[in-house]
Amino acid sequence: MIIGLPREVKKGEHRVALHPAAIRELTREGHRLLVEAGAGQGSGFSDPEYQAAGAEIRAEAGDVWAEAEMVLKVKEPQESEFVHLREGLILFTFLHLAAEREVAEALLARRVSALAYETVEDHSRRLALLEPMSEVAGRMATQIVAHFLEREAGGRGILLGGVPGVPPAHLVILGCGTVGSHAARIALGMGAQVTLLDIDLERLRSLDQMLPGRLSTVYSSQANISEAIRTADAVIGSVLIRGARAPHLITRSMLAEMPEGSLIVDVAVDQGGCVETTRPTSHDQPTFLLDGILHYGVTNIPGAVPRTASFALANATLRSIMRIANAGLWPALRADRGLAQGLNAFQGNLTYPAVAKALDLPSQNVAELLSL
Repeated sequence: MIIGLPREVKKGEHRVALHPAAIRELTREGHRLLVEAGAGQGSGFSDPEYQAAGAEIRAEAGDVWAEAEMVLKVKEPQESEFVHLREGLILFTFLHLAAEREVAEALLARRVSALAYETVEDHSRRLALLEPMSEVAGRMATQIVAHFLEREAGGRGILLGGVPGVPPAHLVILGCGTVGSHAARIALGMGAQVTLLDIDLERLRSLDQMLPGRLSTVYSSQANISEAIRTADAVIGSVLIRGARAPHLITRSMLAEMPEGSLIVDVAVDQGGCVETTRPTSHDQPTFLLDGILHYGVTNIPGAVPRTASFALANATLRSIMRIANAGLWPALRADRGLAQGLNAFQGNLTYPAVAKALDLPSQNVAELLSL
């Protein structure tokens, strides 16, 4: 199969879908890899490294898109890339279509076969391709909190871990999945007081026993969220519903309950955000102030550590990419129903129910497609 790797064009995005070692694995199987010049530069991978691994370097993105049967990306296609979308193309990337109507409409109009990393499941129904980026985002979220609590960064001037005689910052984390648990682990290690809220009592029980430090686990209800944020120096939103828009757990009226100058880091922003007042921001302008609360809404948090993130992403995705390349799209999906859960759009139809529901569009059943 001819596989294309264009350079990412989303603002502040320096990751790349495959590192040279992953390219080598694919070329060993007889696949052609077309890499846009400079695609790996932001992650520290040079064109000569890709060439040494067996890739062919193309000067222009359009050449990569036009020749490739399957295009691998990190982030959803940007408007400038819509012109490259075409019928018969396989696109494999993070899509987050529930919060990206324009992208969804472009994929449908051009009848692209689009697979989303974030909805692919393994045999245990884990979101195995999303998980490494969630780990990175969770760990970074606490670093972000520590930085933006500093006065010079717009915060209240609070040290996350405090010092002897002075209490630490109070960090509230909404959701204790991969992002939330990793954020809590780092925050507790830095000495913060952490309140972790979720509706999964078994998960809360497990983390309560596993994580050391100043941790309180609380069942997530509107009353308990309101109570927790009253004393929060910072909130990390890490709610995930597979393929769907995140629910608004903090509404605008609730901001008045938070301390003046406190911080919200909404990691769920790429799924619409779990805070009503969140809007997407970028790494060069990551925050905005609204109703006295500092908001951080960067939609590609792991893009700030692209080398680590690119290795982690390719390590997770390579097996799925290899299956599609070796067998072809439909044989691979029929053989692996977890991989089939990654199919979000096909021949002008949405194929992931949660995305269709979020966008109020009809969907086609993947199981029925696979039986054709």
